[in-house]
Amino acid sequence: MRTTSAKSALALLLKDKNSKFLAGGTNLIDLMKRGVAAPEKLIDINHVPLKQIELVGNKIIIGALASNTAVAEHTLIKEKLPLLAMALNAGASAQLRNVATVGGNMMQRTRCGYFYDTEMPCNKRQPGSGCGAIGGFNRMHAIFGTSEKCIAVHPSDMCVALTALDATVVLANSKGERKMLFKDFHRLAGDTPQLDNNLKADEMIIRLEIPINNLAKNTHYLKVRDRASYAFALVSVAAAMEISNNKIVDVRLAMGGVAHKPWRLTASENFLKGKDATLANFEQAAKLAMTDAKGFGENDFKLQMAPNSIIEALNVAKSKA
Repeated sequence: MRTTSAKSALALLLKDKNSKFLAGGTNLIDLMKRGVAAPEKLIDINHVPLKQIELVGNKIIIGALASNTAVAEHTLIKEKLPLLAMALNAGASAQLRNVATVGGNMMQRTRCGYFYDTEMPCNKRQPGSGCGAIGGFNRMHAIFGTSEKCIAVHPSDMCVALTALDATVVLANSKGERKMLFKDFHRLAGDTPQLDNNLKADEMIIRLEIPINNLAKNTHYLKVRDRASYAFALVSVAAAMEISNNKIVDVRLAMGGVAHKPWRLTASENFLKGKDATLANFEQAAKLAMTDAKGFGENDFKLQMAPNSIIEALNVAKSKA
């Protein structure tokens, strides 16, 4: 089914609760091929006019159907929100970025091998079946915010940057729109790992609203992965600072590859604000970030990789002229 407006798309979704929206399809089609997802109908929303990238007041507005490439290469994004452009360019091959959309990126599901293998136990795919990664192959898995039900990680790079940038996501249903802080959109696994986010069944993502900030200069997105070509993060860090006379006026830090959702480092941010941009302070901030970290065997190396990555990201961000 093809639709050309958000209103008609939502009407179709209400009509058939077992349908799914289809835009780029870079994740959904994979899930369908593997038997993980089996929607009865697909609602093609590619012709819904939600591709805008514009400055409105003190916010940058990005439509849910804007492609990752369009966002990453837009002059407004590169000048005002370079952290987002860096994260998008680190996220996937050029071919995938050309078709992947902002909304689809937000909705992508974990790449945990147990989730994709329908012969293996996975509480996210089949609640109550167990978590194969706990006690199994868990090299890529979470060290923060885990539960006994799931230790999978969220795969998006874009979402890490958006979490750091204090973005807001605008959602809509047949009755109107509602806004949610981006950091609250995704969920920790808890007792309901099958729920990746707080999008309701009758809603669709409409747009992002990102406030303009003074963090564009000293910004870096670090992605540590097994190979330089397209690969998901073992650990990633979004770091952005406003520095004046070597003093940190403002700072944003978030991590990917370490939790069921993009992981904001609030305690480290609070520690760094007002302090000098020195290696010693970066090291202390990284130490604070690891307070509640827990490894599961094969991913224990992340307990050292994560703080080292935070320090490196902050150092690189500081060094930028």
